[in-house]
Amino acid sequence: MIRAGRALVALAVGVALALGGATVAHADQVRSLEYWLNDYGISQAWSASRGAGVKVAIIDTGVDGTVPDLRGAVVGGTDVSGIGSPNGQKPLGSSDESGHGTWVASLLAGRGTGGDKGVIGVAPDASILTVSVALGSSPSSVSSDDQIADGVRWAVDNGAKVINMSLTRNTLDWPESWDTAFQYAFAHDVVIVAAAGNRGSGTTEVGAPATIPGVLTVAGVDRNGKASFDASSQGITIGVSAPSEQLVGANPGAGYVQWEGTSGAAPLVAGAVALVRAAHPELNAANVINRIISTARPVGSVPSPIYGYGLLNAYAAVTANVAPVVANPMGDLGQWIHIHRRAQSTTPSQGGQAPVPTSTPRALPPDRTVAIGQLVVPGWDALTLFWIPFTLLAGFIVLVALGVTGAVLHFRRAGRRG
Repeated sequence: MIRAGRALVALAVGVALALGGATVAHADQVRSLEYWLNDYGISQAWSASRGAGVKVAIIDTGVDGTVPDLRGAVVGGTDVSGIGSPNGQKPLGSSDESGHGTWVASLLAGRGTGGDKGVIGVAPDASILTVSVALGSSPSSVSSDDQIADGVRWAVDNGAKVINMSLTRNTLDWPESWDTAFQYAFAHDVVIVAAAGNRGSGTTEVGAPATIPGVLTVAGVDRNGKASFDASSQGITIGVSAPSEQLVGANPGAGYVQWEGTSGAAPLVAGAVALVRAAHPELNAANVINRIISTARPVGSVPSPIYGYGLLNAYAAVTANVAPVVANPMGDLGQWIHIHRRAQSTTPSQGGQAPVPTSTPRALPPDRTVAIGQLVVPGWDALTLFWIPFTLLAGFIVLVALGVTGAVLHFRRAGRRG
């Protein structure tokens, strides 16, 4: 599981859960689960921007562009692992993790399935470039570090103005090949958004690429806007926070899952970046990032290692008057390289770890959840955990009510006889 000499790159995701709370989860019920659309100014921002004309690259396990919620969203792709499909749309990894890239894509640029049904993303008119990488259990002759570097370069060369990276190396440092690749992206005015990682999966502090200067790092919060203990790591490089719990995503093939992790918080912010880039094409990457962090809703003193500059406010990021900046507020990678690489050249390498997921994203297998078209039917787990106890409780309440009613009627009859 852990081998010396290779870097750890992992998916920043929590556990995926079957949709609950109803016997059958319809596509229109999915939309009602997307609480972040209104709570974080996203639906309000659509009056000014929906991300049209902006290409967002998703470097992940592959995005299945055939799912109804993503129909027409994926406009290009590649595989840098050597084991995926040439167009990057084949989900890679075990059955537990292969859907990760599709979940991310649906949160970022989902189109829904018509009307108010299905998953709609933050930037529903943005276009997706999918770059499939082999992480975790996926075997590949290409090192994970090289896959990431190659993926970043491909994304830039194919017109991406935003890159989403819902993964972590679980170390503060990164290989020099990433220096070159990320500098290439920054030189071409690309905004890179990265997940902070998840404490519940063993990532106690933010790891690369979220530690790279210039990257917009995203932490996770729960539905009440409080820092998520299990689904977010801490670090001084955090720029902004977004929901990382009770998320919903479209599954490869069909159906939906609920899941958690900063893997989901990152595409919410990347989608907001796409909204800003579409509304303000005159702005460079530094000023786009500045709009995101300067319009965030502060939580305590800012910036903080927990929330960064605060909670995402997509509407304000798109519409507010924001003073321009001359440099990326998240730092300068070139300057960091000049100062630190020279010192590191005299320090022996500590080695790395083999690629494994930060935690196992668990889309429930067929014996627990059965997808039927756009329906997800909870199986035995849902029955035992919710419906059977609920039915027993409801039956008990009915019996008590009948007993009380019978007693009342009995006393009324007795009163008439008296």
